[in-house]
Amino acid sequence: MTRVAIVGGGLGGLAAAAFLHQAGVPAVVYEQARELREVGAGIMVAPNAARMLRRLGVLGAFSQRAVQLGTGWEFRRWQDGTVLSAQDLTAKSARLYGEHTYTVHRADLLDVIKGAVPTDAVRLGKRLDDFSVSEAGVRLSFADGQRAEADVLIGADGIHSTIRAALTEPVPPTHSGMSAFRALVPAAAAPEFARRPAQAVWLGPGRHVVHYPVSGGELINMVAVTPAGDYVTESWTATATVAEFLAEFESWDDRLTSLIKAASTPGRWALLIRQPLPRWTWGPVTLLGDAAHPMLPFLGQGAAQAFEDAAVLASCLADGPADPGQALAALRVAAHRPREPRPAGQPRPRRLQPPARRPGAAGEGRGTPSRRPAGRQRVDVRPRSRQPELTRPGVSVCETRRLLT
Repeated sequence: MTRVAIVGGGLGGLAAAAFLHQAGVPAVVYEQARELREVGAGIMVAPNAARMLRRLGVLGAFSQRAVQLGTGWEFRRWQDGTVLSAQDLTAKSARLYGEHTYTVHRADLLDVIKGAVPTDAVRLGKRLDDFSVSEAGVRLSFADGQRAEADVLIGADGIHSTIRAALTEPVPPTHSGMSAFRALVPAAAAPEFARRPAQAVWLGPGRHVVHYPVSGGELINMVAVTPAGDYVTESWTATATVAEFLAEFESWDDRLTSLIKAASTPGRWALLIRQPLPRWTWGPVTLLGDAAHPMLPFLGQGAAQAFEDAAVLASCLADGPADPGQALAALRVAAHRPREPRPAGQPRPRRLQPPARRPGAAGEGRGTPSRRPAGRQRVDVRPRSRQPELTRPGVSVCETRRLLT
């Protein structure tokens, strides 16, 4: 039986463990923190991510904590809040893509996925110091002196991945020139327009603000993208002040500034660009999620791509339990299989990385005024009605990768 070690107990790592256990492949998650918790605030869960939660059998529990959006991409003018356009997600999301669109607090999403992982399959306080690969498999050494052995190692340790750093040449990221603020506001302190089940995007010169309810409507999540200036800190734990946040939008509509004034301590991080890796699998070692293909937030697809990685990875290992290396080779083939209109040989997450750098592409943060260069195509999203069922019997590994979209 293939033994799988997953380094990183975030959304991607726990999703990988959940899909693997569902497929009958034992996996252990090693997380350096002393408790499983998600840093950050709100997140949008697009239909492709919701579809993965349904496959794990946790969509019901998820929907109890999430907010099903009725309106999305409600673009508002910065000066007076005039609605420029909006999409009716209640009528269209499930019809076109097979699932609704949701918003949720990241901690709630992590807790829901954790419920699909056996308790004894998660080891906390395990910071990876080193690992080695031999014919016998992979040996992991942790900072507390303990060791573990596995047949497959999955690096789900995020944007500052230790495993990626050990396998690739270091390439410094490029500064995008943008930074992001995030904050939560108690719904009781928020104006009525912010409490609706709607994702609103306020557009203004060089800036935009996105807000939507989370935690079953008890909180309002805000994300704002502004010029970074000389701010270069890239950390989920870095903070700013409400005054700094407000100063970026002081001449905007009073309703928006009143929402900012009601915020708790904001987080702030620089948006840095990392070039796509040419590969993310080496023998019995592979990467997943942000460790493999970190994205800026403008497509709202970071977590969704990690979930899809996890689903396909579990399928590969379940299909080839006798030879994990060959199973991961099949994963690489599946990821690179050309499918129109995807550029030939380019896996989906890597294809999404460059568009995700552009404010105004789609997803969380969409809408900063920008011009689309001539000839640039929009990312294709096929209606769900044209897709075969991902869960039907007899789906091959390569076909599974294709069916995720």
